[in-house]
Amino acid sequence: MTGPRSSGSDRDITIAPLPRISIQAFCETSDVAGMVEVASVDRRMDKAHVKIQMGGVWAAVEAYRNAPTPNLIAIETTHGRNELLEGLDKLAEACDPGTRVVVIGHVNDVLLYRELMRRGISEYVIAPIAPIEFVKALSELFASPGAAPIGRTVAFVGAKGGAGASTVAHNVAWAMSKSLGLNTTIVDLDLAFGTAGLDFNQDPAQGIAELALAPDRADANLVDRIMARCSDQLGLLAAPATLDRVYDLEDTVFDGVLDVLRGQVPSIVLDVPHIWSGWARRVLAGADEVVIVSNPDLASLRNAKNMVDLLKAMRQNDEPARLVLNAVGVPKRPEIKPDDYSKAIETPAIAQIPFDPQLFGTAANNGQMIAEVNATARTAQIFVEIAQIVTGRAEIKKARKSLLDPLLSKLQRKKA
Repeated sequence: MTGPRSSGSDRDITIAPLPRISIQAFCETSDVAGMVEVASVDRRMDKAHVKIQMGGVWAAVEAYRNAPTPNLIAIETTHGRNELLEGLDKLAEACDPGTRVVVIGHVNDVLLYRELMRRGISEYVIAPIAPIEFVKALSELFASPGAAPIGRTVAFVGAKGGAGASTVAHNVAWAMSKSLGLNTTIVDLDLAFGTAGLDFNQDPAQGIAELALAPDRADANLVDRIMARCSDQLGLLAAPATLDRVYDLEDTVFDGVLDVLRGQVPSIVLDVPHIWSGWARRVLAGADEVVIVSNPDLASLRNAKNMVDLLKAMRQNDEPARLVLNAVGVPKRPEIKPDDYSKAIETPAIAQIPFDPQLFGTAANNGQMIAEVNATARTAQIFVEIAQIVTGRAEIKKARKSLLDPLLSKLQRKKA
């Protein structure tokens, strides 16, 4: 691409379908808004969620001041160069990592195009543009050879059996789709005993086992066909959870399906069982984020420390594994204090989930998420906060202030 894209009539070139992404367009003219609306119902845009608003770049700046950004923002501009660039600079301050921006302009300005590319804008198209050309421009951002994968994988694993890693994974995935508006897929990798189908009240005829037992067949069409839909923005590759076969799997068994998902879905949540095998180790090592779910006891601490150290050695150029403490505050149970736990494994806890058997038991028995049972519960908000952290949409907050803070505050007041 050497200059801004203009409209054209070449429809013989195959246009790849867009992945399951969210797109928001901010238009200034009714003609461009109408074009985007026509493009949104094209068969190649069938998986994408498209929302159209009026107002251009400044409306986008206001919309995302306190809200997460979608996978792609399309902005029409009729402003001069300086005002457009000023607006885009403001928008860049609010954009989440991975969000791509397409500008729809009304002038064929190569100098403007070069400046937009320098600022990281993904594409500049010139109106008027045919709907099919607009679809093609978006498709090339995601489906062209060499295009960066859109999906991030977040692997949840328990420090020991029964730590609640699956429950946390499922509720965080729900928060990603509902609260953050991200198209998300849950992959239940516990083929023999997985609970994702139960937790979402789903009983699909096919699931991840079909891909695990025939990895060479994994492609976008097959994955989409066997995926169960929990909601418009939440998909599930469920485990069969039967014992009619033994799953002795190769180390690379899930490589193909994960590659397919990375190219199709923005957020992939991997529910990794508490086992230690070649493929489990490989999945954890290859994930973009790893979350260790642990209870505040000695066995969990030992296991979590071993996992943190090993993953740090295997993933030297990645973020360290995250820690979530689950079932904190069980009555009459001696527990390791969260600060002491974090200090021992040299990893701060990004969340502490309180022990609440009534809430979690009701959700499990009803096949619901915590937020569906009680949307105002503090635990429901904790899952949203975890989702924000693992998707890069929030700063990590310390779970608790230092015990020295009150003393330091007094000393500062005396000096003042």
